[in-house]
Amino acid sequence: MAGKRAVTRSSLPEVIASDLRERILSGELAEGETIRQEALAEEYDVSRMPIREALKRLDAEGLVQFTNNRGASVTKHSLREIAEIFDLRILLEVDLFRRAIPAMTAEDFTRCTRILDDMDASYDANDVAKWGALNHKYHSALYAAADRKLTNEVLQGISLHCDRFIRMHLSVMQQREPAKKEHRDLLDLAQARDVEGACAALTLHISRTKEALLSLVAEHRATTGG
Repeated sequence: MAGKRAVTRSSLPEVIASDLRERILSGELAEGETIRQEALAEEYDVSRMPIREALKRLDAEGLVQFTNNRGASVTKHSLREIAEIFDLRILLEVDLFRRAIPAMTAEDFTRCTRILDDMDASYDANDVAKWGALNHKYHSALYAAADRKLTNEVLQGISLHCDRFIRMHLSVMQQREPAKKEHRDLLDLAQARDVEGACAALTLHISRTKEALLSLVAEHRATTGG
């Protein structure tokens, strides 16, 4: 962890937590990696107190495991836990999509189309971080008409855990056209008001991502001894 990072001092814990979150999701800080408060304090040019507060926030999100006496490390999920994260996505997202489709308006469809166009552009630019954010934005737009605030709050936390694995997958995925097609198909089925077809396609879409990621993570850990 070299170099200095300038931050706004009015909300240090929040800003530092945001930066650390991005470093975890991007893979810069790897799963299981020890996070040393002293080193971070020097890197961000702050005292240890805002570092501790930032780590506590990330601990609450499940991205970091933090203890007062033993410091912190980036959370490392078992393969079973990763599978569970995606199973939860299927349960929640399919329910949201089922409720949303009958209520979706022309405005909803237009918003989703615009996001897909932005996703295609990020694909072409090989901008994995941007694509990951747009992927989340697109799925959220698909379900917005369901108007299920509490379910979306739960899904937000689950999606945060998914994000770093999704980015890992995108960074090595050779053929991205199938993923692009699946996203377009979801919107087409929703526009056709084919609720059962759309929900089946969404289940398959998330399940395929889950299986590909489990293989990728298992291979990565076997190679690195993690």
